[in-house]
This record gives sequence, C-alpha cells and structure tokens, in this order.
Amino acid sequence: MNSVDLKGIGMTSQRTRIRLVDRLREQGIQDERVLDVIASVPRHIFVDEALSHRAYEDTALPIGFNQTISQPYVVARMTEALLADGLPGRVLEVGTGSGYQAAVLANLVGEVYSLERIDGLLVKARKRLQLLKLNNVSVRNADGNAGWADKAPFDAIILTASPRGVPDALLEQLSIGGKLIAPVGHQSEQELTEITRTEDDYVSRNLGKVRFVPLLSGVQ
Repeated sequence: MNSVDLKGIGMTSQRTRIRLVDRLREQGIQDERVLDVIASVPRHIFVDEALSHRAYEDTALPIGFNQTISQPYVVARMTEALLADGLPGRVLEVGTGSGYQAAVLANLVGEVYSLERIDGLLVKARKRLQLLKLNNVSVRNADGNAGWADKAPFDAIILTASPRGVPDALLEQLSIGGKLIAPVGHQSEQELTEITRTEDDYVSRNLGKVRFVPLLSGVQ
C-alpha cells in the first residue's frame, strides 16, 4: 500500500468519508474529536479490497473467520462513551478484529492494548496499524476473557464481541474510576453496557441495543 491507497479515490475518497461523518452526526454522535478521527482513519484498508468500495457505508462488513468490522456508528458510539469523562491514558481492547477500532482509539488516547484470539486476523491487523504508524498500539494473540494482566490496570476497557456477562478478570483489571464498554447479552439480544468502577462497587447503565459476534474462549 502507498499514500494514494491511504487517501483513497472514488468510493474511498475523503469526500465519501465526510458524507459518512455527516450521517453519524445526524444519528446523534456529538463528540467532534471522534467524528474527526472517523473522517481521517482510512477504513477501506481494514477490509478486503473487493469490499473497499463499501468501506464508508454505515454498515458492518465481513473480514473473514466469521468475523465482521463493526458498523461505523457503533464504533463512534462506543468510542464517544469511552471518552465522555475525559481521555483515558491506557485502554484495553478485547477483540482486535480488523484493527479499525484500535486505530480509532490510538488517535485519541495514550496507549492501546488489543487482544485477538484469531491469529490470522491479528497478523493482518498488525500490518495495517504499522502502515498507519500507530506506534501506541500493542497487540497480542490471546484469550480476551483473561484480559492482559501484566499491563493492568486500565483506565478504560472496550469489548468488540459480546459476552453473556462481563468476565471478572476484565472487571478486576479496570482502574478505580475506569470505564468498561461492552455489548452484553445473548447473540439475538444485546445491550451496549457501560460499567464504571468505584472505590467499592461497579455501576452499570445501558446505552442501547446492539448486535455483535459472541465473545469466545481460547485461541486459534
């Protein structure tokens, strides 16, 4: 890939990205920091070339291994929620996938640590993040249910796959005052959930219905 690929032409051009941002704003995304990053990150490099013309549609797209790159609105909504109380320094992402969410976060926070259980996806994601020179992202092939204990605590944790309930290990790796954003529930019915850790408890609230692939155990 070269600089022309990153800038895009036609259906991957900057004009097309701006139209996407306008749609996100119309749907209620208000954080201009998030919208600016959505406009600048080249989503078309995070999907297969055959689908690049659809990269700036507000839709999820397949990325192989029965996984998807999340809908831009959902990425923006989760990122906006994560930043609502200030910019976190250290963020753990569970589910690197294509690397797109990590790339968005890396442009907004200090450090991103991202876990992906499928090595084939991680290899591609790592190359994309390197192409964008996002040196504040660390990725690892691991079971996301266990988190990344030796890098904890995290100011924020984001899950891009849906557990039935948030794993205790992830809650324990959240710093006091930190926030976790996750789609929680069954595959057919999930709530985007925000959990804030206080001195002696975890406080949760629902942010709306979403649909993600399930959070699975093990590595491959």
